[in-house]
Amino acid sequence: QVRLAESGGGLVQAGDSLRLSCAASGSAFSRSALGWFRQPPGQERKFVAAISWNGGNTYISDSVKGRFTISRDSAKNTVYLQMSRLKSEDTAVYYCAADFRNPVDWPSLPPPLLWGQGTQVIVSS
Repeated sequence: QVRLAESGGGLVQAGDSLRLSCAASGSAFSRSALGWFRQPPGQERKFVAAISWNGGNTYISDSVKGRFTISRDSAKNTVYLQMSRLKSEDTAVYYCAADFRNPVDWPSLPPPLLWGQGTQVIVSS
C-alpha cells in the first residue's frame, strides 16, 4: 500500500526553525517527485516546494524562498522541509505529496496524485 506519512509539525515561536519529514512507503512512488503544500486557516491549499526523485531538481515557491529548503534522502524515500525564520503567516497544515511531474509543474493543475494526512504548524508571534 502506498502511503505518505508526515511528521515534525508543532507549535513554535516566530523566528524559530522547524523541520518536517515525510516518509513514502510502497514501491509505486519510489521514483516520483515529492513535495509540500500548505493550507493556512480559511485559505486554499498552496504549493510550497517540490524535489525530483533523485534530488537533482527542486522548485520552491517565491513566498518561502530563502527561508525554506527542501531535500530528500532517496535511500529512505523521505523528503524534508527545513523551515527557518518562521513567521506567523507560515501557520498552516502542511501536506506532503507525490507526483511524477517535474517539480516546476507542481504549482499548476492537476494536483499531485498522492497526499499525506497533513501536519499542523503553528507559529506564535
